[in-house]
This record gives sequence, structure tokens and C-alpha cells, in this order.
Amino acid sequence: MTVAQIIQAMELELLTPQTDVSREITGGCVCDLLSVVMAEGEGGMAWITVQTHLNVIAVASLHDFSCVIVSGGAAVEEETLAKAQEEGIPVLRSPHSSYKLAGQLYGLGIA
Repeated sequence: MTVAQIIQAMELELLTPQTDVSREITGGCVCDLLSVVMAEGEGGMAWITVQTHLNVIAVASLHDFSCVIVSGGAAVEEETLAKAQEEGIPVLRSPHSSYKLAGQLYGLGIA
């Protein structure tokens, strides 16, 4: 499943319109501790988090994640979005909780 397909299926807001949403999502990660994501992340993942600072993009880029999904409708800093555009990491947002978003991803076949 691609980033574009989950945007549509989960009604997500794309905050970085110049990024490639045709990337395949090969798994998921739900965590707000950057050190855990750094230790356990794998390329192609969709990462669900409430974190919105610049280091989120550094970690997503480190593992070549397919996208970052910000839960709870959190505001994302402009500096973070600019870096995401530069690194080519789609940043998506939803008003739903991380729990609900993880369930939706799983329901779409992303484990």
C-alpha cells in the first residue's frame, strides 16, 4: 500500500505537498520515544507519533521511513515541515489518537 492510498483510506492531511506519496509502506511504528524508534525502525515504515519537532524528521530520514503520521491533530512546526520537504519525507496529520491510527493501518494490512 502506498502513502497516497493511506492518505485517502484514512482521511489524512498531507502537510508536505511536494513529497513523494507513491512510496510503498512496508510496516508501521507507533512510538513517541525517539531512541526506541531509532533502535527498532526499518526502511519503508509509517511512523505514528505525537512528536512534531525537527528531530522527528532526522530519525525518519535515518531509517528512510515512507512517512510520518502526526496524531491528535498536533500542530507541526514550520521548521519541521521545511526539513521534511528537503528530506522527501511525507508528513501527514490526523485528529485521531495514535491508538486509532495504528488500528486503521493494521486493518489496511500494514503490520
